[in-house]
Amino acid sequence: MRILGIDPGTAKTGYAIVDELEGHLQLVTLGVITTPAKDSLASRLQQIYAELVEIVAAHSPDASAVEELFFSRNARTAMSVGHARGVALLALADAGLPIAEYTPMQIKQAVTGYGNAGKQQVQEMVRVLLGLAETPRPDDAADAAAVAICRLHRVKLDSLLEA
Repeated sequence: MRILGIDPGTAKTGYAIVDELEGHLQLVTLGVITTPAKDSLASRLQQIYAELVEIVAAHSPDASAVEELFFSRNARTAMSVGHARGVALLALADAGLPIAEYTPMQIKQAVTGYGNAGKQQVQEMVRVLLGLAETPRPDDAADAAAVAICRLHRVKLDSLLEA
């Protein structure tokens, strides 16, 4: 199964595609969609949408997962992330992909076994689980890989529970 994980943001939207083959995870690609701060919000959202459409077309994921909005103290940041999240959901829906949404705590739990794990713990487990020599960079891309891994773990768990 091939999963596209997304860590949404207006300035940087992280993405990662992870395959699960016979119980082994393999990183296909990861990166960030970076939008210029000088551009209008509409232009930035349009860029995120267009690049996600290209990523889906290039890698043909079976399903997707998006990090849910974390309500921070900064309402402006939350709104900005919410816009990017909405555009990501639209791009995935337009592609006909099944979409799962996970909270930061669910992602941390799936990747590290501890829902309050720190950012470095999550990134180190992403490195280990994907068999990488180094922690994926930038952070937004590593976070997107964690989202994809969370989805793969949930698919496996759901299939075990159905059996």
